[in-house]
Amino acid sequence: MITIKVGNKEYQFDKELRLSDLPETSNKEFIVGRVNNRMRELSYKFNYDAEIEFLSMTNPEAVHIYEQSLRYLIAMAFKNIYPNYRIKFKYSISRSIFCYIVNDDNPNIEEVLTRLRNEIERLVKLDIPFERITMSTQDAIDFYMENNYQDRIDIIEYRPDNKVHFYICDGYMNYMYGYMVPSTGYLSKYLFRPYEVGFLIQYPRAEANSEIPVFKDAVQYVKTLRKASIWADVVEASTIADLNRHVEKDSIVEFVHMCEANHNAMLTELGDLIKDDIDNIRLIAIAGPSSSGKTTFSNRLRIELMTRGLKPVTISLDNYYLNREDIEVDENGEIDLEHINTLDIALFNQNMLDLIAGKEVKIPNFDFKTKSRKGFTKLKVSKDNPIIIEGIHALNDKLSEMIPKRQIYKIYISPQLQMNLDDHNPISITNLRLLRRIVRDKKFRNAPAIRTLSMWDSVRRGEFMWIYPYQEKADYVYNSGLQYELCIMKKYALPTLKEIPYDSEYYVTANRLIKFLKYFVDIDDSYVPCNSLLREFIGGSCFTL
Repeated sequence: MITIKVGNKEYQFDKELRLSDLPETSNKEFIVGRVNNRMRELSYKFNYDAEIEFLSMTNPEAVHIYEQSLRYLIAMAFKNIYPNYRIKFKYSISRSIFCYIVNDDNPNIEEVLTRLRNEIERLVKLDIPFERITMSTQDAIDFYMENNYQDRIDIIEYRPDNKVHFYICDGYMNYMYGYMVPSTGYLSKYLFRPYEVGFLIQYPRAEANSEIPVFKDAVQYVKTLRKASIWADVVEASTIADLNRHVEKDSIVEFVHMCEANHNAMLTELGDLIKDDIDNIRLIAIAGPSSSGKTTFSNRLRIELMTRGLKPVTISLDNYYLNREDIEVDENGEIDLEHINTLDIALFNQNMLDLIAGKEVKIPNFDFKTKSRKGFTKLKVSKDNPIIIEGIHALNDKLSEMIPKRQIYKIYISPQLQMNLDDHNPISITNLRLLRRIVRDKKFRNAPAIRTLSMWDSVRRGEFMWIYPYQEKADYVYNSGLQYELCIMKKYALPTLKEIPYDSEYYVTANRLIKFLKYFVDIDDSYVPCNSLLREFIGGSCFTL
């Protein structure tokens, strides 16, 4: 007899069963389950005692499964109605996926989307199951060659396993490097929006309470993504396979320094823009999501401005934290340390206004051990001393509401790596930042990956509330991504990720990241310059000597 526990319910069975046999899965609300804390598809068969938790679209890992299943469905629909089209997916603005047709420069997108919607609606209504199969690497290569999937042939060379997984649905075969929903009937929630040369695909998100977020265009951000995509083509590293070839050839030194030179070029451009308007600009505000490289960027920008005869000073927003007892609690009686109201906004504005006016001010010093202010530092600046501030709220108008807008130059920084595993599987920028944070936390705080993962959802909530809404207010978007960086971070991230036990709730995420990292060929650290933004995460930065 098998005993199954689902929440406060208990079932008993005398035979093998699938997760989908349990009554909780009847209405398609849940798309995946945790069986004894291990993620399993609803088609999973088992015959042992188990505690089961079913996950809906309020769970980020469930959303990941939905999103990759939706990409599969779209690729399948294209194969049915436009068999000669080659499509490519990229992660894009407003938490969406960008899809475009590679081999047609001027498609009628409206017509394409009309036919695509009709075909997807048909497939969803048929509720066709996804069947997982396994074949040898050679059989997979034969299949790819037969179907002219050169992008898949390129990446399979770097697959460490000797077998390849596929999913078959109504005769169509593809693989998205992860679990799938049980059937096409689960994929009814999506929106298509024509955008530039292709279209955007919106889907439910965990942070939006399993709803599709309201679309918000991001003109500045799109420009950065477009530049990043062009750059990836210029350095011939738009896919992991292309990147690995650089590593394996003698071109690795040139490749690393080309990527670093791109960062240098953006800094030069920024330095020129600020210098040309220095009669107005007195405050340089820098913000970006976690692990964007803000600290190294701020140091390098400061040096860039110094080469133009300027003498920038840096002020940390951390020093404007209120004493802990002066911070208002929320409706639950708790303190949200990422809330803008934890800062002394009035004092910050007054200090900045006085500095701009040429007055000497007392900048507070905040002691994180006592969680209170501890003395002051006197400061006076002149016109050739632009003030650099960096922090989560730096782009928020509320922070600098008393300072004239013409006197503030706002910079948004974030890695925007435009790279794919293959045409249908883009690399997540969020995963890149998560890996950066895992490596940094382990290197500098001796914090294991499990701790970083346990905090990540909270970090993401703060980003959606306090960073992303203000990114379009930036005067400049700095792409802090380095095309080669995952080849470096792999050896740092893998050991700590592998420490996460099988029965941990974070094992699923860790295992997904491990499988992803294994596709990259290692690069030796010695190739990374000491002033590289990457040094902020792996150590050896000349700014921390």
